[in-house]
Order: sequence, then C-alpha cells, then structure tokens
Amino acid sequence: MTNQRLMVAPHIPSPIDDAKKALRARSVAARAGQDPVACGEALARHVLREMPPPLGAVVAGFWPLDGEIDVRPLLLALRDKGHEVVLPITPRRGNPLTFGLWSPGDALIPERFGTFRPIGAERAPAFLLVPLLAFDRNGGRLGYGAGYYDRTLPLLPGRIALGCAFAAQEVDEVPVGPYDVRLDAVATEDGVIRFGG
Repeated sequence: MTNQRLMVAPHIPSPIDDAKKALRARSVAARAGQDPVACGEALARHVLREMPPPLGAVVAGFWPLDGEIDVRPLLLALRDKGHEVVLPITPRRGNPLTFGLWSPGDALIPERFGTFRPIGAERAPAFLLVPLLAFDRNGGRLGYGAGYYDRTLPLLPGRIALGCAFAAQEVDEVPVGPYDVRLDAVATEDGVIRFGG
C-alpha cells in the first residue's frame, strides 16, 4: 500500500484579488500621519448630528487597530445616550462575527489580528460601525481581506452598516466582488456620506 498525499489546488489570485492587494497597501499609506483621536472626536460629532442610531438600537463598534480612526469617543457618547454597545468577537476564518456587550472599564481579551474581544453577553447589533481600509461613493468597502463583515452583514436583516474612516481613505472605486457587501454610509472627520436609498 502506497502512502499518497492529499493534493489541494492552490488559490490562484484573480485580477480583483490583485487590485485589492494593491489598494490595501495604498490605503494604509493614505491614513499615515492622520490624528486618530482628533479625527475620531470629529467623526463622533458628525454621526451624532447627522446619522444617530435609532433609539434603543444595539450598536456594534470596534476597538481601533494601530492607524485606524478612533471610534471610542462615539462609543462612549452612544452609551451615555442609553445604547447597548457591543464589540466583535473574531471567530475562525470562514465564519461570521458575533458580538459581546462592552462597558467602559471592562477587561478586553486579545485575539488574532491584534483585535480585542469583550467579555459581556452576546447581542445582535442593529447599527454597526464598520472598520475599513478604503471606501468609494458607491458604498464599496475594502477591508483587511478576511471577509468577516461580508459574512456577517447579510445575517443581520434591517441593520445599518456605517463605515468609519479618515477622509483620506476615500478612493474613486473599490474593486468589488460578488460577495462584497456595500455600506449604507461612511463617516469621516469631514462628515457623513450616505449611499443609495
């Protein structure tokens, strides 16, 4: 009996994969030199004035990675207005996100990719603040490549997805594949941009 190794076909990058990879590198460079805290405070003011979550909505935020706009001022303001705030829990690749309750001062547990997860009970959000690397005026969003939000957003009917970024992360066109989910709006330090209906 011979020992046979299971052969797996390698992933062959498509033109859209190559375009996304190139745009990711440009987008990381575009946000360099931005002030995450000052821009995050401006973003919070715009969201609260121009596109606040519905009363009582559970809001999903994110703990900012190095270089991302800081949405924590908005999360604190929304908690003060009575919203439950949840943060994502990163599963194994190929699975959707879940979300756990977060309160200021709660311990956060380090996860893969440099993210942190909360210790609170799981809740399904209705209003999501979504991190991104690049966005366009059609609601196209470029993430980090794991597809977590693209798997998660379709599972939350009626939800609102608000991308959060620096204005410098806007591009003419984000390469979009068949499984990429468009955003409802994007908030930056310059204001809120709504897409479609």
